[in-house]
Order: sequence, then structure tokens, then C-alpha cells
Amino acid sequence: MIRHKVLFVCTGNICRSPTAEGVARGLARKQGVEHLFEFDSAATHGYHVGDPPDPRTIAAALRRGYDLASLRARRVTDFDFIHFDYVLAMDREHLDLLQRACPRPHQKKLGLFLEFGERFKEDEVPDPYYGGAQGFEHVLDLIEDAATGLILKLGVP
Repeated sequence: MIRHKVLFVCTGNICRSPTAEGVARGLARKQGVEHLFEFDSAATHGYHVGDPPDPRTIAAALRRGYDLASLRARRVTDFDFIHFDYVLAMDREHLDLLQRACPRPHQKKLGLFLEFGERFKEDEVPDPYYGGAQGFEHVLDLIEDAATGLILKLGVP
């Protein structure tokens, strides 16, 4: 029985949001609570629809035990605002775009993903796309922290 449906959103759905999806799924699996969650990810823009995550994203995640290779980029749809309990943006620009697109009755589902984190001061996941390998590692650090907090906050030990 799925109790919580969570959608992670970034610009192209090839770096940050698929990382969040894969990490959250992996952490829930590790804690034995994967069956309580539905995790997915999507983009605010259609630049990469149908593409796998960026190869650097896949490699960085795999080094930590998260396999993202089967994921494919897609764009946020109107159905997502109805279906998901939480629609979590990687940064304020994404959140603003989501707020403009989301029907009023579902606005309460929107938020910033890093609001669930505890270890870092950042409240936005930086885009690692134009940087080096260290950026992808930092994104993983932020996302692991926030995904852990998300699972705990939703009442799952």
C-alpha cells in the first residue's frame, strides 16, 4: 500500500531530479519501506524528454550505490499536480514555474526539496550540469540528506 507519492522536479530531468528520485527510492529500499512510497521525477522544460540522466549523474550516483540508468526524462504534466502528494522543486525558479502551472487546489503540495534536509544550510540544489565532478558529489550529499529527512518526516522510521 503506497502512502506517499512524491515527485521531484528540476529543469531538464537529467541531473538533480532523477538523482533525488533514485536516492529516495534507494534509501526507502534500504530501510525496508519502499512499498510505502511512489517516487518519480520530471522537468519544467522539455529539453531532454526521453533521454537518460546525464552520464556524470549516472556515474556519481552509481559510486554511491544508486542505479539511475533506467530513468528517462519527462516533463511535468497537469496530472502530476493531481496524482502526487508532494511536488518538490530543486530550486526557487522551478518552484515559481510550478506555482504558476499548478491549479489552486493543489498548491499546498508544492515545496522546495531541501526543506527536508538538516545537515546543510543550502535550501536549493545547485545545478551541476556546467561544472565538474565535485558538483555532482555535492548534489548527492544534499539530496541524501533531504531524502533521509523526507522519509523520516513522513513518519517512516
